[in-house]
Amino acid sequence: MPYASEFLLVAAAHLLAGASPGPDFALVLRQSITHGRATALRTSLGIGTGILFHAAYSVLGLALLIRGSAVAFTAVKIAGAGYLAWIGVRALFSRPRTAAAVAEGAPPAARGAYITGVLVNVLNVKAMMFFIALFSAGVSPATPLAVQAGYGLWMAVATAGWFSLVSVFFTQSAVRSRFLRAGHWFDRGMGMVFIALAVRLALT
Repeated sequence: MPYASEFLLVAAAHLLAGASPGPDFALVLRQSITHGRATALRTSLGIGTGILFHAAYSVLGLALLIRGSAVAFTAVKIAGAGYLAWIGVRALFSRPRTAAAVAEGAPPAARGAYITGVLVNVLNVKAMMFFIALFSAGVSPATPLAVQAGYGLWMAVATAGWFSLVSVFFTQSAVRSRFLRAGHWFDRGMGMVFIALAVRLALT
């Protein structure tokens, strides 16, 4: 099949990149433990949608512009670090889940969970650099745009599928109950993780 070897290269590289821990995984983990399966699955779908954004600018050649523009790269980096820090600070000040704090612990709306997933992935500089490198070095300029778009669609579906599996695993009653025993301390711990990711991104 034409482009089969190129697709296998893209798929293998994406598999390795997707399996490594990062902001996406941290977000899905927190959504799974704190808000449950439905919220985590919507967030996973949002992350998969964010992949389409990265694939789109890579296919259109905008990746070269981002790679060559320090201003564009810095702007995305600052926005991403700020958003991760905001999520982290909110989690850091999480209160114990008592009857008085039921409203605070209520899961976000379906749209909110989806948009959070989209934004965390779109503003993930790690994902940006991966796509810039992949489409610059791993995909031939002679590959038709429709085929390149197919690569992007595959990675979006695979990403959403992977994080959906993560969501299902961490929302199993036995697994989730172990994390929930720590209650708000788990939220605060995840808040520190997000803040650390923000600092790391800002210093990249």
